Amino acid sequence: MKEHLDMSDLTASLPAAAAALSAEDRAGLVNALKDKLQNLAGQHSDVLENLSPAVRKRVDVLRDIQSEHDELEAKFFEERAALERKYQKLYAPLYAKRYDIVNGVVEVDGLKDEAATDNAEDKGVPDFWLTAMKTNEILAEEISERDEDALKYLKDIKWCRIDDPKGFKLEFFFDTNPYFKNSVLTKTYHMIDEDDPILEKALGTDIEWLPGKCLTQKILKKKPKKGSKNAKPITKTEKCESFFNFFSPPQVPDDEDDIDEEEAEELQNQMEQDYDIGSTIRDKIIPHAVSWFTGEAAQEDEFDGIEEDDDEDDDDEDDDDDEIDDDDEDEDDEDDEDEEESKSKRKTKKGSVPNAGVTGEQTERPPECKQQ
Repeated sequence: MKEHLDMSDLTASLPAAAAALSAEDRAGLVNALKDKLQNLAGQHSDVLENLSPAVRKRVDVLRDIQSEHDELEAKFFEERAALERKYQKLYAPLYAKRYDIVNGVVEVDGLKDEAATDNAEDKGVPDFWLTAMKTNEILAEEISERDEDALKYLKDIKWCRIDDPKGFKLEFFFDTNPYFKNSVLTKTYHMIDEDDPILEKALGTDIEWLPGKCLTQKILKKKPKKGSKNAKPITKTEKCESFFNFFSPPQVPDDEDDIDEEEAEELQNQMEQDYDIGSTIRDKIIPHAVSWFTGEAAQEDEFDGIEEDDDEDDDDEDDDDDEIDDDDEDEDDEDDEDEEESKSKRKTKKGSVPNAGVTGEQTERPPECKQQ
């Protein structure tokens, strides 16, 4: 048995889904796995070496079965991606109709005559995307009051998969507004494995803020001290909470030695939160924007949460019922003991001598382990 795992064939042993990556990404994946595999190599060797020859033979066959499974899984991911692309094309005309109605490009049947005399401000569905996003619990936490007016100019949100490198891109289309020059803000996620998923990095857009309109920073003015030669107020710029920080995602340093363990953990948490926001927009907001605008999607989310809580409560109630049944049994046992003791006392009074020195102490039942 080899003491060290041979890394030379690692690329060839990767699943087909990973093999579809570019050479650079595949090399990065190999390097990322190398350290983990080397750490596990010793444990892996010990497990196999401690097996009997017969068991080892069975495990080798099981590993072949696992390889067959992994090949099928890779095909599943490939076919799922193709199916997703097919339906994205079918969704596109529906999204186009939604865009036209929301932004007042077309009028719905029954309102066309009335719309001709209406005020231009009444066209479309005002604050559609802002309302839809604020109704979602995750996104509502990211949108500050200062952001709301700028997000009223949001006309549409789209997403698409990218293949080289693998991942997906979000596009936010804005009308002309008094906050920034960009008409489109993008956010791109590069994935090492989009099916797992393993996030490599995220890229945002440099927002071209108009003078004095930056929403991701606030300017603090401090009066100079009395007697100071400089009579002008001291200004200081600080970063502030804003949804538009989403377009400046956390970056992984080129050299991992530049950050310590605590900083690395904080960076990982920031990247996970950033991906959570992006995937929420992709998977929930874009396909179901109307339901989020009306609040129906939020109610469904709450209902799902209540169902999960009910399931947990049912489990707890079952455990409580078991405990109650046990308590009833204990009480019945105690009643039986009291009855026997009463009978014994009656016999003693009649001249019978009870067994001396014999006690019937009942040991306390250990608490049941509740399944979490």
